[in-house]
Formats: sequence, C-alpha cells, structure tokens
Amino acid sequence: MYPGVHASADPDKPAVLADRTGEVLTYGQLEERSVRLANRLHAAGLRPGDHLALLSDNDPRCLEVYWAALRSGLYLTAVNSHLTPDEAAYIVRDCGARALVVSAALAELATALVPRTPQIAVRLAYGSRGGPPQEQPWGSDRRNGADHRQDRSQDQNRGRGQDRSQGQDQNRGRGRGGGNECAGERSGLAEHGDYEQALANASPRPPAHQPRGADMLYSSGTTGRPKGIQPPLPGDDLTTSASPLVTLFTALYGFDTSTVYLSPAPLYHAAPLRFCAVVTATGGTVVLMDGFEPVRALELLERHEVTHSQWVPTMFVRMLKLPEEVRTRYGRPSLRVAVHAAAPCPAEVKRRMMEWWGPVLYEYYASTEGNGLTAITPQEWLRKPGSVGRSGPLGEVRVCADDGTEVPAGVTGTVYFARDELPFTYHNDPGRTAEAQHPRHPTWTTTGDIGHVDEDGYLFLTDRKAFTIISGGVNIYPQEIEDCLTLHPKVADVAVLGVPDAEMGESVHAVVQAAADSAPAPGAELERELLAYVREHLAGYKVPRTVEFTDRLPRTPTGKLAKGVLKHRGAAAGQ
Repeated sequence: MYPGVHASADPDKPAVLADRTGEVLTYGQLEERSVRLANRLHAAGLRPGDHLALLSDNDPRCLEVYWAALRSGLYLTAVNSHLTPDEAAYIVRDCGARALVVSAALAELATALVPRTPQIAVRLAYGSRGGPPQEQPWGSDRRNGADHRQDRSQDQNRGRGQDRSQGQDQNRGRGRGGGNECAGERSGLAEHGDYEQALANASPRPPAHQPRGADMLYSSGTTGRPKGIQPPLPGDDLTTSASPLVTLFTALYGFDTSTVYLSPAPLYHAAPLRFCAVVTATGGTVVLMDGFEPVRALELLERHEVTHSQWVPTMFVRMLKLPEEVRTRYGRPSLRVAVHAAAPCPAEVKRRMMEWWGPVLYEYYASTEGNGLTAITPQEWLRKPGSVGRSGPLGEVRVCADDGTEVPAGVTGTVYFARDELPFTYHNDPGRTAEAQHPRHPTWTTTGDIGHVDEDGYLFLTDRKAFTIISGGVNIYPQEIEDCLTLHPKVADVAVLGVPDAEMGESVHAVVQAAADSAPAPGAELERELLAYVREHLAGYKVPRTVEFTDRLPRTPTGKLAKGVLKHRGAAAGQ
C-alpha cells in the first residue's frame, strides 16, 4: 500500500492535518506532489541508492518529501532541527546527501549549512513566512473517514484547496510556499530554490517503475559522533507490494482507512516518521502537532476523535501532572490504541494512564536500527508488568552471555535479535557494525541493551545501551558532551551521565574535575561558565541540567572512567 491507492479511491480525503496552521494535505495532493518532487530529483540526477536530506519543523510537506524518496529508491535522512550548524552539517555530509529540502522556519540553520555542505546539488526551501498560511477547515464531526470532503465552492478560494482542474496551480497555491518568487526573496534563503516552483515545473506523471527507498536516520552511541543506520534497499516496486513495517503495524494496531492518528513528536525521530508513513500508506489521517503540549494534545484527541497515537513516557508524566479538573474535563478519549516506546515507562505511570484512558496502552521495544521488535498488549502487560513483550516476525529475541552463548530464561544478558539477513549497517563505520553483530551469528544484532526473558518468552529490560541517557524519549550521548567540556581550559577531567528525573525520566548530569589553577574556583560561577560553553557548541537539549565538582574522577588502571561508581553519585544528585 502507498498513498496513490487512496488518492485514486478518494483524492479529497485528508492525509495530513497541521495543527499549528490548519493546513490540510489531501491524498490527491500528497500523491501528485510527491510524484512531482520525485521527478524533480530524478531530473537533477539522483538515482536509486542516492541520499536526500530533510531539515524541517513538523510540516505536512515532510510526508511529501518522505514519499518522494520512497518512490525513487532513495535514502531519506531527516535531520534533527535542534542541532548546531556543525552538528547538522556533519550528518548531511556523512550521509552523502545530494539534495537537501529545508523549511523556511529553520532559515538560520539552513543558511548556515550552505558553506558547510558543498556536495549538495539541489537545495529547495518551503514554507516562507512571507504570507499567512492558507487554511482548510476539517470538521470535528468527521468520523471514520465519512465527512472529509469540503464544499467545493469554498475550496476554490482556499489556496491549497483550489479546484483540481487548475492543474499545476494547485501546486503553487499551498499558502506558504507558492508563486513564482524565489525562496531567497521571501525568507533569506538565497541559496535555495523554491520548493513550490520546483514542483510546479516538474511532471505529475508517475514513473513506470518506482523502486522502494528507505529512511537512513542517525543515532549516536558512547563514541560520540552520530552514525547513519543504513538498511538494505528492498528492491521491490512501491506500487505492487507492502513494506514489512506496514504489514506488521497493521496487524499489531489495526491501522486502516478509518484511522485518525495524532503525532505529537518531531518527525526527525524514527518512530514518529515511520508511524506517519504507515498511516498514510494505509489511508488514515495524520493530525500533526508542531510540538507536544499536554492540554493541547488532549484537546486534539477530543476534537478530531483520534483513534491512534504514539507517545513517550515523559508525555504521560506531563499529562498526569495536569490539575485534576483539567484531566476530568477531557475524560477518557476515543482512542483505540495509544502506542508508547522510546524509553522505559514506570509501571505506576502506565497503570495511572490506563486508569484514565482505559486498556489502550500498547508498548513495543525497538530501535532506530530496526533490527527487531517486541510488542505487548495492555492485557498482557497487566499480567506481566514491566515487560516490553515478546518477539514477532521481525526477529527472535536471543539473550546471550558475553561469550555469545545463549542463557536460559531468567538470566540477564545482552539482547540480540536473530534474523536471516543482516538488517542494517552503520554507514561508513564497519567497525561499529561488527560490534553490533553476534560473535558467532553475524545476522544476530544488538544495540547494547541487556535484559532477560521469562519462562513464557516475555522480555524484561534491566539496563540500556552503555550509558546512553534517555531524556524525554530522546537519546543523549555522554561522550559528545564530555568531549566538548574536556576542551574547556578550566576542566581537567569530566564525566557525563544520566540521573533520575521525575518528569523527563533522566536528565544530563556532569561531574567535573576542575583544573588546578582554575579561576573562579569550583562553584556556581564556574558552573554557569561551563554550561554557557556547552550551549555555545552543542544543541540545547544536550546541556547538563546539573553540575557536580569533584577532586578526582574514578578511573581504572587502563584510564577508563568507572561510571558505575559515578552512577550512584548521580542518582543521589537527581533526587
């Protein structure tokens, strides 16, 4: 399945609704515009196996770019919009992107990337703030795909909702990006071509063969630099077969044409991007939040009669902390499925959410690497609290000792997923790929998590990969922050770790050994100086929330930090 099927059946059905602007992208528009972009990229010389990068806020056009890549055999790399220019440029260069699509909402970052990414052949920008968004109302009385058509007499005066007989004009009239002006004239993106004009000039005719592409997202590790996670290209034709992910998620969660899916998280993360892709592949409607806000999320659940959603535990915590009268006002939503993952969910938080929303919380364990997946229903979880479920068709769980031998039920070890073929490699990093492989079974892979299975095959995680910090469902990698602080002249040694945080799950904590002659002396003034230094060099979410000064950091005789010792200190600091 893919959007073209639903465009043929019902072209005016909403595929994506942007909460912030009210913009609606219909299936007819999603199909035609993604085809046009695919043809534009092909005309620029991109071929199957090439790479396309996307730097955007949560905008419906993200799904156009996604499906353009998927129908062209390209790899799509969505770049975290909160990175510094150097961090973002590293990813765009490392992935080998030949084309880059950006949102004008990120004009400053996009402009800074131009001299840092000289290999880019095609730069396109959408979403100029030069004029007000053109909105299409989407009635809250829509139910199960029944009332999505708009009055045609109104549509003709609503930018993107113009009469479809106007042909290319509908592609120039999406409110914030149309016309013949260049993107630079409106938003300062002088080096970028206008996305809307590029689509208007491209052919709307689908290619005869549309080889399926894939996403190649970036995930870092304790070695610091982000690594591209590169799956093999499927090689099948997008129009004639469904992806395994669509088949699996449809079976697990019942996605279909009646689905109304709330997406509260950034689309540069794997789960939100892939879930939105599945929804648009199966003919549902995505309600796209620009950023999570608890009351707004509850309003949208009610207004749009949302049937499916995907969350991280931090969002649950924030909603549960709302005043009781607010939570009572919204009551139990119409949700059939509320999926959560990305970070461990405290059992009490999950119980309280099910008391509020009912038994609709479905959990899964997976990674950006896509090497395997376990899943658990709410009914199973109530019998097996704390479990992340059992494995399924994307690979069998194997728990192994350090020497690679499988351990029996109840014994903790490294969690591998056993597959018939290697499901991914780390782009440009064969060494790290080898580290992820089982010593005797090269198609068994791990992301470094440890845990155990019980006698019924349910997986329980007891630790996370190395010392990666998971804060609000986002992975933060200590080595990168340590490398930054080590360069400060007043730092002799440093360790960064996660400490418990009631709202975020974990927060970033730095343990600093100050240089002997540092002035000011260790204390509040030096702490402010160090935090400002990190903020200057790294994205804001990587800046430590707390700093602890120590006379000496514990290291092994080989020079490795004894982070196990520091974890105890950090736990106390986070309380």
